Amino acid sequence: MIKEISTKNMSREEWLMHRRKAIGGSDAAAIVGLNTYSSPYEVWADKLGLVPPKEENEAMRIGHDLEDYVAKRFTEATGKRVRRKNAILYNTEIPFAHANVDRLIIGEDAGLECKTTSVLNLKKFRDGEFPPHYYVQCQHYMMVTGLPKWYLAVLVLGREFLWFEIHRNEADIVALRQAEEAFWQHVTEEKPPETDGSASCSDVIDVIYDEADPGTEADISPFRQMLIMRENLMVQISEMEEQKRAYENEIKAFLGETERGICDGYRVSWRNAERTTFDSKKYIEENPDDFVDYLKTTQYRSFRVTRMKEE
Repeated sequence: MIKEISTKNMSREEWLMHRRKAIGGSDAAAIVGLNTYSSPYEVWADKLGLVPPKEENEAMRIGHDLEDYVAKRFTEATGKRVRRKNAILYNTEIPFAHANVDRLIIGEDAGLECKTTSVLNLKKFRDGEFPPHYYVQCQHYMMVTGLPKWYLAVLVLGREFLWFEIHRNEADIVALRQAEEAFWQHVTEEKPPETDGSASCSDVIDVIYDEADPGTEADISPFRQMLIMRENLMVQISEMEEQKRAYENEIKAFLGETERGICDGYRVSWRNAERTTFDSKKYIEENPDDFVDYLKTTQYRSFRVTRMKEE
């Protein structure tokens, strides 16, 4: 059974409150590790209100403002009429999930997801393909609504308009439901999921634990093997960086004063460039009494690993 909560005249604060009560379409891909911009740890922290809501950036603003345009282009391209669904949808059989859909198709058991992306992502849509997190989001919506089909409309800014038809995949929905249910257990128990190496996870941990208790110390013996592996990785990274520079230097030496090089599958450029920087040292020397007014102090925690001498 589908229940609805109207979003008409709903404030952003109210919308965020409802959003935190269940897993949404944009959360689903992060939970299964297919969102390069988010992580399970970030979604968990967001649901518990441990981190502030993400501020709307320019890309998000563009996507929101152009949603109507994308929907209209979809209608032009397919002849299918669409309508808004100003509500958050819940399935009583799946209490941990919700759907805030962009559009529903009139006269067809299907929905529409509208996306706007940069031309830099155009290569992700070659040969009829599209990013996997779009697929997961659409399957999530079909899981909640029970609908058999979802359409995906994508505006590649300034370059191309694309649309795709995605059919309900029961095997994928079962796997997604299991993953979301397991994740929601972490939320209800307020127990964090496993950390990962994503920038998202790192940023969230830095926000949650933004201040150290001076003078405190903990026994981290269970992580000793991890520290050894980290040290080995640092050595490998250093060696690989040196090898990369060696390849680059050999190519540079061959190019000499030539600006570009080309071969089958590759193009190399070694162009003249300029960079303007602020000479802070000179400014301080010439304005010793004024520069203090321009200093800004930012507090952060510095993570450092030191190899101790074995006794």
